[in-house]
Amino acid sequence: MARLGKKQKEALAKIEKGKLYSVTEASALVKDITNAKFDASVDLAVRLGVDPRKANQMVRGVVSLPHGTGKDVKVLVLVTPDKEAEAKEAGADYVGLDEFLDKIKSGWTDVDVIITMPSVMGKLGPLGRILGPRGLMPNPKTGTVTMDVAKAVTEVKAGKIDFKVDKTGIVHAAIGKASFSAEQIAGNANELLQTLMKLKPTSSKGTYVKSIFMSSTMSPSIAVEPKIG
Repeated sequence: MARLGKKQKEALAKIEKGKLYSVTEASALVKDITNAKFDASVDLAVRLGVDPRKANQMVRGVVSLPHGTGKDVKVLVLVTPDKEAEAKEAGADYVGLDEFLDKIKSGWTDVDVIITMPSVMGKLGPLGRILGPRGLMPNPKTGTVTMDVAKAVTEVKAGKIDFKVDKTGIVHAAIGKASFSAEQIAGNANELLQTLMKLKPTSSKGTYVKSIFMSSTMSPSIAVEPKIG
């Protein structure tokens, strides 16, 4: 087992063993125990009482974080020429079609989100093996396949994220940065948790939210009270 460094030991000492913290308490504590020399990402891991192998228990959705993600999200918009101007005006980093499809075929995926229009989705199908594993394939359910590309770009840039439960039943999401105030971290966390509650599958029996952990890059995890109001 790897030995803990001095800062890691100090961080662990600040977390009360066996305690379930409120979202407000955890948001303040995660700032206190973050010692990275860069602006660390703050993440939430929520274990749900669902079986993701069953289609009617798949939890997937989008949420607009009220305080943004703190990240400069790079957006590629794949559209026909008549839509290029509005995508650029909305703040897209890359706009075009065939030249970017060729770049992706060659292995280029240096973007965080891809937005497209319904008529272009057919061209993206063959790129599924490249985009799928990276979570970059546009999807109507997350608002990334739309005719209103300007609105989609604006929302993503402002802090709209998509999430889905993984095969172990956990939803992982980045909810901000350690430089955020504790109130901003808590606000974003609560927005995600409330959204998850609204998405509870009717087929899910027993405890829906089993556990919640908050952490930052390289920090220990803080157990959060799983009862969501």
